Amino acid sequence: MRAIVFTGVGQPLVEREVARPDPGPGCVRLAVHACGVCRTDLHVVDGDLSKPKLPLVLGHQIVGTVDAVGEGVTRFALGRRVGVPWLGWTCGRCRPCLAGRENLCDEALFTGYDLDGGFAEAAVADERYCFAIPAGYPDIQAAPLLCAGLIGYRAFGLTGDAVRLGLYGFGAAAHILCQVARAEGRRVFAFTRPGDVESQAFAAELGAEWVGGSDEAPPEELDAAIIFAPAGDLVPTALAACAKGGSVVCAGIHMSDIPAFPYELLWGERTIRSVANLTRRDGETFMQVAPRVPVHTSVTVFPLEEVERALAALRGGAARGAVVVSVAPSV
Repeated sequence: MRAIVFTGVGQPLVEREVARPDPGPGCVRLAVHACGVCRTDLHVVDGDLSKPKLPLVLGHQIVGTVDAVGEGVTRFALGRRVGVPWLGWTCGRCRPCLAGRENLCDEALFTGYDLDGGFAEAAVADERYCFAIPAGYPDIQAAPLLCAGLIGYRAFGLTGDAVRLGLYGFGAAAHILCQVARAEGRRVFAFTRPGDVESQAFAAELGAEWVGGSDEAPPEELDAAIIFAPAGDLVPTALAACAKGGSVVCAGIHMSDIPAFPYELLWGERTIRSVANLTRRDGETFMQVAPRVPVHTSVTVFPLEEVERALAALRGGAARGAVVVSVAPSV
């Protein structure tokens, strides 16, 4: 099969013919239709996440059809369309796993990092960590739900009952979450790169009541803010925009260092939270929420052989919404 392979930091991604993987016990093999491109892929390529398996097939927002099953598979039959997220396996025995916080498992394995991902014609995944794709979502539109949607939704949950919600960085995750928040009656304030008028217009189209640069103050205090951009210097900025009792949720798996800031910004029972991965419960819940909103994903599509261009588009902020690699879409 064709696969796009990462061999190490500083090396170009290469297209190779590799053996089609066989599913082991409890696993399914997918004929890959599409795979979303995530900023985490950039962090792996750039060496910010420094211990990937090598060589590696990147990609962790996989949509495909089950074409082979391993021993003991019971959840997904041949021909079923399913999605594969970032969290690919957990031990099930440690304290976090037993407490329903499997996202914090120290032995967790991640798709497109510890396990080969979806920038290939086929991928194998543990069936326990796959999700049924809601009807009505074509493959290309479904792919961003599996990380941008899931991680955004988990971050959203950590803002509690916040009404005035700030979103810093308006890309794949924020454009999905803006729709969810508006459907719940929240007021969205969108912050983009300074001068990014296209992203600001996009946010306004999706229902943000105020849009501006991340260097601007909102017209009123926020109850909570979610930071999707991997920029630590936005943490003090977001804290300063929050009312007393407000929370700042850092939604990325990697962020640049947070600069020193005066205690006054944190005082007043403001909090800073991080989001780590996702749980299966997050996935099952969000896959029911998305079609009820309904969430519409805006995507820029690249063919499998142009993964490098897809990553460059994401890095440069040239895509509106999400970036998706099309492998062999079926619907």
